[in-house]
Amino acid sequence: MKLDISTVKGFQDYLPPESLKREAIEKIVRNYYNLYGFLPVETPVIEYEELMRPESLNNEEEDEAVADRFRLKDRAGRNLGLRYEFTFQLMRIFKENPNIKLPFKRFQIGENFRDEPIRAGRTRQFTQCDADIIGEPSISADAECISLVTDIFRDLKIYPEIQVNNRKLLNAIIESVEIKATQLILRELDKIEKLSVDVVKANLRKYATANQIVTLFKLLEKTLEFFKDNAFDGAEELENLIKQCKYYGIKPTFTPSMVRGFGYYTGNVFEFILPDKKTTIAAGGRYDKTVGKFLNREIPAVGISFSIEALIGLCSDKINQLKIDFVPKILIVSFNQEEEAIKLAKKLRKNNISCSITEGQPSKALDFANAQRIPYVIFLGEEEMEKQKFKVKDMLSGEEKLLTEKQILVKFGK
Repeated sequence: MKLDISTVKGFQDYLPPESLKREAIEKIVRNYYNLYGFLPVETPVIEYEELMRPESLNNEEEDEAVADRFRLKDRAGRNLGLRYEFTFQLMRIFKENPNIKLPFKRFQIGENFRDEPIRAGRTRQFTQCDADIIGEPSISADAECISLVTDIFRDLKIYPEIQVNNRKLLNAIIESVEIKATQLILRELDKIEKLSVDVVKANLRKYATANQIVTLFKLLEKTLEFFKDNAFDGAEELENLIKQCKYYGIKPTFTPSMVRGFGYYTGNVFEFILPDKKTTIAAGGRYDKTVGKFLNREIPAVGISFSIEALIGLCSDKINQLKIDFVPKILIVSFNQEEEAIKLAKKLRKNNISCSITEGQPSKALDFANAQRIPYVIFLGEEEMEKQKFKVKDMLSGEEKLLTEKQILVKFGK
C-alpha cells in the first residue's frame, strides 16, 4: 500500500512566518482577555459523544456544528467525539464543579474540529477564541462581550459592522403573524445573507401563507422603537444593550432578521460582519438555559467567540504593524569560539533576549538569518575575543557595529 505523505484534507500546517503571525494575534487577544478580567480555562478536546447530541444541548433540531462533529471510539468501545466548540463543555464543568463562584468570567483559546465541507478560509481544525460571563443576568455583561471583541479588532485594525438582535423579539415577531413552525421559519430567515430575500420568501411558502409572509417581512422592516412601543418581548432588552454599548463608544445596528443559531440563544445576539463581504468574523449572545442544565437550574450566561483563522487574512496587509516577536532575535555565529558563544547566549537568554548559535562560513550564516528573518547577527571569532567587542549586523539595514557585551545587553534588552 502506497503511503500518502500529505496533510489530511481540511487540515493545515503553519510554519514561520505564518506561525509567528498567528502567535502575535493570539498575544493581543490574550492581553485583552486579561484586561477585561477573564480567567483562562482549558478543557479536553475529546468528550463523550452523548454530551454533544442535540437533546443534550436544548436543540429541537441538530445544528450544523453539532451534525459536523467528528465521532470516534476508544478501546473499550465508548462513543466519543472531538469538541466542535467550547460552550457545550460548560454544562459538564458546572455539573462537576457546582460551587464555582459566580459571576465567573472565563476565556479559552484552543483547537476545535468540525467535519464540514472545505472552502477558502475554512479548515476542519481551527483555533477558537471564546469569552463567557456565567452567572450575570445584567445586560451589561452582553455589552462587555461586545466591547471586548471591538477592542481586540481595533488593535488589529479590523473594523466590522456590529449587528444585534434578540431571539425573544424575533420569536415574538413570528408568533404575532400566527405562524406556528417557529424553528423552521428561523432556519429559512437565517439563509437571507446566503441566498436572497426572494428565495427565502419562496421557501417560506412551505410553512406560511402569502399574507403571513408579506406581513412578516413588513414587520422585519420596523424600527426597534416600534417593537418597544408595541410591547414585543425582548425589545426592551435589546434597547438596553444598545444603550450600554453607547457607553463604550459603540454603535451597533439593529437587524431584526438576524437569527444567530438555533439551539443555545435565549436573548440578545450579536455578529461582527465585514460590510464588503457580508462575512461574519465573530458572534455570540445570551444562552441562559444551557450551562445549568445538568444541575436542574437556570444559570444566566453570555459569550462571544471568533477564530484565529478568520482574522489572519484580514491582518495580512497590516501584520507588519503588529509587534511580532521574531524567534530568535539574534543569531550568534561562532568561529571556533564555542565556549564563549555559549556564555554569551546564556547571558542574552537570562535577559529575556532570544538567540540561537551556529558555526561555519559567514555567508552561509547570513543566508540562514535572511531565510529565517532573524533581525540581528553577532560574530564571535578570535579578533572579537581579543578586543572584547562583537560585530553586530543589522540584517534589515545592513549596518554593522562593534559593541561590548554590556552594550549588547542594553541594546536588545529593551
